[in-house]
Amino acid sequence: MGDWQKQFPYFAEPGQEPDHDIIKAVREITLPAGAVVFRQGDACGNYLLVVEGSIRVIARSESGREIVLYRVRRGASCVLTTTCLLSQGHYPAEGIAETEVQALALPATAFERGLDASPAFRRFVFATYGQRLAEVIQRIEELRFGNLRSRLARHLLELAREDHINTTHANLATELGSAREVISRQLKELEQQGWIRLGRGHIFLRDPAALRILAEQDV
Repeated sequence: MGDWQKQFPYFAEPGQEPDHDIIKAVREITLPAGAVVFRQGDACGNYLLVVEGSIRVIARSESGREIVLYRVRRGASCVLTTTCLLSQGHYPAEGIAETEVQALALPATAFERGLDASPAFRRFVFATYGQRLAEVIQRIEELRFGNLRSRLARHLLELAREDHINTTHANLATELGSAREVISRQLKELEQQGWIRLGRGHIFLRDPAALRILAEQDV
């Protein structure tokens, strides 16, 4: 994985000697794309830090509807993992590796010992936790109060590679916290306006400038 200690502030904090007991307890792990990192209802056994790759965190309702809460990418920790470790609770959502993921796993016992014994580690944990929590709150606010049409336009622009997207209506519905039928209707309206063209498993952006204006309407 390379010199991962330089990637995280705690492990390379200027002027401070790192806690070697914590560093020795860290395990380097590699997960293939599609692997379940944690399941809803699981107890949390490790503090996770992503070195490379992306983990998608999904919540499911009792009816089976899914919504993407957030992603954990390079250099980040998982806010739900930290919450579960601090509360000794269970995961309320599921984490799935979107790509191959290289990560660091610190056992819960070493995590607790580090919080008690190392001010530098404690600052690092709570600083990253606060940052991730703020991002999750922003995501929830977007889902509750944001205009779906604007959020859809913004998400299409984020996904686009050379004005072309490989995705399905169902995937978009999961990402945006909506129903597939609603997303399909919104996409059809955008197509009728000449802003996109729909294909099977593909979306082509015909007027990205118009989508940008729409995407900024509720920002």
